[in-house]
Parts: sequence; C-alpha cells; structure tokens
Amino acid sequence: GVVALLCANAFIVGINQIYDVKIDEVNKPYLPIAAGEMSQSTAWVLITTLGLLGLTIVHTLFGQHIALLYTLSLVIGAVYSVPPLRLKQRPLPAMACIVLCRGFLLNYGVNDAACAALGVPFVWKFPVAFITGFVTCFAVIISAAKDLPDVEGDKKENVKTFATWLGTGKVAMASIALLMLNYAAAIYLGFTQPSQFNSALMVGGHLVLAGCLISQATRLHMTGYSQQGIKNFYRFIWNL
Repeated sequence: GVVALLCANAFIVGINQIYDVKIDEVNKPYLPIAAGEMSQSTAWVLITTLGLLGLTIVHTLFGQHIALLYTLSLVIGAVYSVPPLRLKQRPLPAMACIVLCRGFLLNYGVNDAACAALGVPFVWKFPVAFITGFVTCFAVIISAAKDLPDVEGDKKENVKTFATWLGTGKVAMASIALLMLNYAAAIYLGFTQPSQFNSALMVGGHLVLAGCLISQATRLHMTGYSQQGIKNFYRFIWNL
C-alpha cells in the first residue's frame, strides 16, 4: 500500500514537472528536469513505469473500490497538469483537484484500504471523519499557499493563481486564518468529545501548533512578505 502511494505521488509530481519545466526554470531551477539533470524522455519512462506499477499493486492486492479511487487520483493528478485541460491554470479548479486528491481521496482511501487489508468493513467512525475533514481543510490551505513562492514564474507563463490574482500578502494571511480555524475546531472537539479523543493530547498538541503558527505569521509580517519570508512560511506550513 505504501509503495502504491509513493508511485502515485511520483507520477503526479513527475508529470507536473514535465509540463511545468518553463515555470520551474524561473521558480525552482534546482528540480531535475528544469536543471537539465534529467531529460523529459527519461522522466516519461519513469513516471509511466511508476504509474503502471502502482496500478498493478492496487488492482492485485486490493478490491475494485480501492482500485477505482486510486485510478481516479491519477486521472485528477494528470488533468491538473496536462493540456488541454491543465486545470492548474485556473485557481478554483486547481484547488478542487488538490483538495479532492490529496485531501479527501487520500485519507478516505488509506482508511478504506487499511480496513480491507485487515478484513474488516469500513465504518465512518468519528476520529476517521475528523482526520479526513482536518486534512481536507489543510489541503484547501496548501492549494492556495503552494503558489506563494512561485508568483514570478506563474506571471511569466500566464498561470493565474490566487497569489498572482490577490497578492501574496492577502493569500498568506487567509491561509493563516483558515489554519487557525482548523486548529480551533480540533481544540473544541478535544474539549467536547473526550470519549472520542485523548483530550490532553488533542487540546495541548493543537495549542502548541497554533502558537507556532502565530509566531511564524509574525515573522512573515516583519519581513514585509518578502520572497524569502514567503518561502520560509510555505516550508513551515508543510512542517505543521
């Protein structure tokens, strides 16, 4: 299962790098294709092999339902980057792809696959619903914040994102606000649902993370939303 997930991630990220090479030459020149360390033909062979390997693993070891979810995630990852749809060029469709694929499908699919491997039926238990909802909300934040460091290249290639449309400062602050609401919901549930969660861990852990977020937001504001400050902020969100 983990190998299949890694294959899917490599396929989705790889196909994005193939079609984003001109943007990456500006924003991320250290990536292998943009840096000229890997040819596009080699990249195509790698991602095709990994995509087929992942599909083979899932179709062989898991049921039809899991295989369908896995295939759907690959299709979403492809239409996000590949013309003529190339949904990443429009903010809302791009957000929908990321939220559906890396938010809902990933968490629901992993839980469903784990139940299938253990031979037990999948049930929407409260903790599973919370984790899926929390990460789906986090995916909304990531889908908006991921383009913060890439404004220069996106503008050059006429890729419309929330960051190029609204400005990096507004998108960064909106991302912080949404993430704080996510933590507030987790803290609230920790207090009100002690039978479902370890209240001390749920409340204390998310309070600490919220405090770290406030500290990082303050640092970002003090940099005047500079390019380096934005990059540090985006890396921090992933660490959360």
